[in-house]
Amino acid sequence: MTADQRAPRVTKRRARTRAELLAAAFAVFAAKGFGRVSIEEVCEAAGYSRGAFYSNFATLDELFFALYQERADLIASQVAEALAQDGPALDVAASVDRVAEVLLLDVDWLLVKTDFLVHAARDPEVAETLLRHRARLREAVADRLRRAEATATPPGGVDAAARAVVAAYDGVTVQLLLDKDVDAARDWLKHLLTPLLSGGGEPA
Repeated sequence: MTADQRAPRVTKRRARTRAELLAAAFAVFAAKGFGRVSIEEVCEAAGYSRGAFYSNFATLDELFFALYQERADLIASQVAEALAQDGPALDVAASVDRVAEVLLLDVDWLLVKTDFLVHAARDPEVAETLLRHRARLREAVADRLRRAEATATPPGGVDAAARAVVAAYDGVTVQLLLDKDVDAARDWLKHLLTPLLSGGGEPA
């Protein structure tokens, strides 16, 4: 077997190693907090050596940012898909249900995201990563509202409504992090999002 024939398997193995390191890091970060985790703990949780870690990431910060970006991209895509399933006319109740399911079920993600927010508040480059993620979420909502032929334009415009949706999510998840009551958080998010997505202005 030639080196060229062996290369794809090496590439797949490295991709698997990277994915397993990210998955293990997610669990460790959620349990202990980013600032309290060492490279050794991530390696132990994943079942790999430090050599395997350094063949994929230069630092723990780099792994943390890769993990955040991976999850953030996934959630932004899920939100866009959840809002796109109804066809041209937006079924507000069904869309809100799907968005609430996507955004609220993973408390561990919220813990990791909060750690990332703390880092972003002190580092402009990290802040840019977080701002890009938030912009993607807002654009997924705004794009769906623009395409919803049966939905009235919200007061202040579609972009303002999209910002309000993200702000509502931020507020609800703060409470969720403290009381871990997913059902209550989902109910409140639905209560807040329904009038925003239907063009009804602020909730009663």
